Amino acid sequence: MTKLSSLIFILAVITSIHAIAVNVNKLDIRDEGDPMTVTVENETVFCSFLPRVSGQTISSSESNAVAYCTQNTTNAPNARIFPDGFILTKHFASGDGYVQITGLINRSIYVVPNDGGGQYDIKAPVGANCTGYDSFVNLVEPDVGRFCIRCCKKTVSDKCPRGRSEAGCESIIPGTYS
Repeated sequence: MTKLSSLIFILAVITSIHAIAVNVNKLDIRDEGDPMTVTVENETVFCSFLPRVSGQTISSSESNAVAYCTQNTTNAPNARIFPDGFILTKHFASGDGYVQITGLINRSIYVVPNDGGGQYDIKAPVGANCTGYDSFVNLVEPDVGRFCIRCCKKTVSDKCPRGRSEAGCESIIPGTYS
């Protein structure tokens, strides 16, 4: 009987460890229907990727971020709406084959205020895209309170470089990106 009790105890421990591991990794799991499409239409209708839950850092959310927009739009299906007061300023720009929004965020809302930030693009989160464009680069830097998203056509893909670089977000707001 003690062998059977020991075996049941061991199985209970293994099951508990597995359950804990599943909960710890829940943030890395993508749910069907997660908003994976952003859009940059104009200064009032645009989106950005953000962590799926408040308090998660930008870099740790690169694999499972979700789209947030200023309002509901058919160009970003199922996107969440930015928290009230999150976007402080924004500036729309467009050029040959690209559109862009740069601006300032309230780093005391939703994001980790001292987070150095990170970059979302067509590689992370997997399956992400910007409606009507072939690529995008999306920087979010809570520690300095700024964000940028630029969507590009293939013809100007050099304007949406991957790898943490402000080069994809040209300076159109003095002091925002240099």
